[in-house]
Amino acid sequence: MGIPSELRDLLGNSRSKSLIIASPVEDDKALRTRQCTQEGVRAGTKAAAIACVVTAVPTLIAARTIPWAKANLNYTGQALVISAASIAAYFITADKTILECARRNAHYKSSP
Repeated sequence: MGIPSELRDLLGNSRSKSLIIASPVEDDKALRTRQCTQEGVRAGTKAAAIACVVTAVPTLIAARTIPWAKANLNYTGQALVISAASIAAYFITADKTILECARRNAHYKSSP
C-alpha cells in the first residue's frame, strides 16, 4: 500500500522544478513573517526567564518554610509549578508579540 518509491521520486522532483517564480512582494511578506516569528521567540524567551525566577524564589522558599508546602510539594511538584509558569509566560508573550507584529505589518488598501 502506498506510492512506489520511483513514482514518489518522480512526483517529488517535478514539483521542485516548477516554473512559478515568487514575486518580490511575496519575498518581502515571507521576510516580515520570519522577523515577526523571531521577535516573538525573543520576547517569549525573555518573559519565560523572568517568570522562572519570579516563581522559583517564592516556591523554593515556601517549600522549605511553610509546613503545608513542606509536606505536599516534593521536588517534582516544585519543578511543575516553576515550569508551568515559565511555559505559560513564553506562549502568551510570544503569541501577543507575533500578533502585534502582524498587525503592524498588515497593509490594508482601501478599494475606491
